[in-house]
Amino acid sequence: MPYSTIVTDRHGELLGARIAADGQWRFPLCDTIPVKFARCLLAFEDQYFYYHPGVNPLAILRATWQNISSGRIVSGGSTLTMQTIRLSRNRPRTVYEKILEIILATRLELRYSKNEILTLYASHAPFGGNVIGLDAAAWRYFSHPASELSWAEAATLAVLPNAPSSIYPGKGREALRRKRNRVLQHLLKRGDIDSVSYQLALDEPLPEAPRPLPSIAPHLVDHFSQENTGQRIVSTIDKDLQQQIEHLAERRSKDFQQSNIRNLAILVIDLRSNQVVAYCGNIDFGGKVSGNQVDVITSPRSTGSILKPVLYYAALEEGLILPHTLLPDVPININGFAPQNFDHRFEGAVPADEALACSLNIPAVNLLQRYGVPKFYNLLRESGISTLSRPASYYGLSLILGGAEATLWDVTALYAMMGRSLLNLPQTESTLCLSPEQSRTISSFHPGGVWQIFNALTQVNRPEEIDWRSIPSMHPVAWKTGTSYGFRDAWAVGVTPYYAVGVWVGNATGEGAPGLVGARTAGPVLFEVLSLLPASPHWFASPKGIFVDAEICRKSGHLKNRFCDETDTVLILPAGRRTEVCPYHHSVLLTADERYRVYQSGRNREETIRKSWFTLPPVWEWYYKQYHPEYKPLPPFKSGYDESGLQPLQFIYPTMNAHITLPRQMNGDLGFVTAELAHSHPQSTVYWHLDSDYLTATQDFHKISLRPSAGKHSLTAVDGEGNSVSVTFYVEP
Repeated sequence: MPYSTIVTDRHGELLGARIAADGQWRFPLCDTIPVKFARCLLAFEDQYFYYHPGVNPLAILRATWQNISSGRIVSGGSTLTMQTIRLSRNRPRTVYEKILEIILATRLELRYSKNEILTLYASHAPFGGNVIGLDAAAWRYFSHPASELSWAEAATLAVLPNAPSSIYPGKGREALRRKRNRVLQHLLKRGDIDSVSYQLALDEPLPEAPRPLPSIAPHLVDHFSQENTGQRIVSTIDKDLQQQIEHLAERRSKDFQQSNIRNLAILVIDLRSNQVVAYCGNIDFGGKVSGNQVDVITSPRSTGSILKPVLYYAALEEGLILPHTLLPDVPININGFAPQNFDHRFEGAVPADEALACSLNIPAVNLLQRYGVPKFYNLLRESGISTLSRPASYYGLSLILGGAEATLWDVTALYAMMGRSLLNLPQTESTLCLSPEQSRTISSFHPGGVWQIFNALTQVNRPEEIDWRSIPSMHPVAWKTGTSYGFRDAWAVGVTPYYAVGVWVGNATGEGAPGLVGARTAGPVLFEVLSLLPASPHWFASPKGIFVDAEICRKSGHLKNRFCDETDTVLILPAGRRTEVCPYHHSVLLTADERYRVYQSGRNREETIRKSWFTLPPVWEWYYKQYHPEYKPLPPFKSGYDESGLQPLQFIYPTMNAHITLPRQMNGDLGFVTAELAHSHPQSTVYWHLDSDYLTATQDFHKISLRPSAGKHSLTAVDGEGNSVSVTFYVEP
């Protein structure tokens, strides 16, 4: 016999249900039945239930006499035990079947207690229409569980199985009322209710018609219905919180729909229990919004920048970088892959923690190239990202910018595991059910690297227009946003010492929208969800016995070298001792007025001084000094001096071995490629050569336009001092 799938919250409150395979609302067996219903049922059907052995001879004799006197069947004389047998057999009512019911009823009494028999009857009795069983009837007719039935409601349900096809809410109302009132009158005579309760029960209205069941967390109910058909599932969801978040999602979605953004999903995980306490798979489940039936929480979507913290964590743990190591933020072109930052700016060089907090793409791509795509790919899979169905080579460096897909479930669970590592809790899969099978252990995150990453993520600018750090009531949150290519997916994930919250905003159909940006859509929703949750009074405690002291160059974030004049002593991971010492501070020989550099061999010609100088590579410097006015480029050599080992020229574009496709102009002709060069002294004259042909000379702004033919080319630039630099590139046919 098929049963409906029933899903409750962690406290047993109904979230929703799905109808049984045969089209009946038949809830799984209940453990007990309410006292009120039991008394009403016995008063109406079988007053001597607790005294007979399954068969009441007096009732059978009385029914036989009534049937003979009337010339037709007006009574069956069946006890509740016999009716339970009839419900299980579902055979035509004949004299032979009645005899079998009598025999089987006595056997049933020997095997089960009276209360168990009552429970079997109540779970399978018909209550009109397609409603089977007391629990289903209580919800369909009164919108609450059977344990909360009033006397009038219990009496109504007690009489329904007697004639379920002719009287039930919506049909035969007056006959139903008379039968209900007769039961209530009998209860009054027996002393089960007093006169006041009796009068109040008589005044209660009958339900007009069957009512819809609750539809809370409908996508989750669908999930359990597919995985656990016909079972009663006690989920980890908190019903009150779930409803608050669903209302929030519906309200926010109405605003987003004005920008052609139709879908939204939210997931909340309790870090300490590792249980999901809110699951909003989408909005407007039963409405007409496009894609509303899609459970976005389990749907693979382009990740945008949401996985960058995992890469920075891995680089810290392996000793590739320190928290403030300068990373390059300059134009790159790697085999035709030329990523851009979201704001299309380049800052030259950015500290690692700032690059992560600002979600800069160029530093992340450079870091992934150093760390290795296959290693990062394996780390993601080991950390629970289950949607990487293709080999690492398929994704390449785009893996860190949304080239792969992930689900909101996997991403939020990954951040939750990082948070649990700081609480010294096991890192296993999050659960949706209070009685789950053994959860799968995920590759562990180490608290040291997570601590440094989370500290960087607390610095991400929040959507509010206020400085949250200046308000004592505002608590730290490690959070990250992501926006996929084409503005198709907006992500935001935040972690506190209590919760991990994941938000996705977009269109389930994959349609992009201009305003679909993580920081502008998913971010504000994230913080509104966090406002509904209990705030942690304290941030994560710093891991003990992990970090070591190190002297760090304040400007570069590297381990100090002997020329670094400004340093800080900070805590780093032991692996950080293997990182490179500062490559940007070096000693230079200057004239006494510090206006010019002097070659070592010329120190005897005039008075000189030696000084430590912070120098970035030319391309880095060209962009860096635009945003850092305090940066001082190296002074020029004094006339007549030279210094080997320093390259003042560097190509910004094209990069070495770049593959370039020339655009088509409106008239169909091939367009141009713009070559750009950084020079430590922009006022110098630079002479350009393509292959063996001289092109032109530039001064101050070293940028030219080219229209090279298809194939391999070499571009060379030479300045007036004889310094030269070359780059090879390929033009696609």
